[in-house]
Amino acid sequence: MLPARARLTASTGFRTVYSRGRSYVSDLIVVYVLPRPGGSRFRFGFTAGKKIGGAVQRNRAKRLMREAARALIPRIAGSFDIVVVARHKINTAAFAEVKSMLEKLLTRAGVLAGTGD
Repeated sequence: MLPARARLTASTGFRTVYSRGRSYVSDLIVVYVLPRPGGSRFRFGFTAGKKIGGAVQRNRAKRLMREAARALIPRIAGSFDIVVVARHKINTAAFAEVKSMLEKLLTRAGVLAGTGD
């Protein structure tokens, strides 16, 4: 689990990132990134709508996205609010695919620094 200070939980925070942030789209996920003023703090939020499926599918999608984000935390450079939204194809994706796609989108957004594992 992500530390409490690294989680975006309030719906107003999500709405702010959706409206002011920039989006990066793939067939598995959509990433919204909003730079924050200040130090090197970041916050993640994860969502999976009902189009993903029932509760089991939505929870699996969020688990995959959270674990992929946890693996990339050491490489985050800067201060950002990041919302990761599941898309329907995530139901058939493996963890490695989700992690690779999240890494690609965050790199394109300028969130990640350094090289991969």
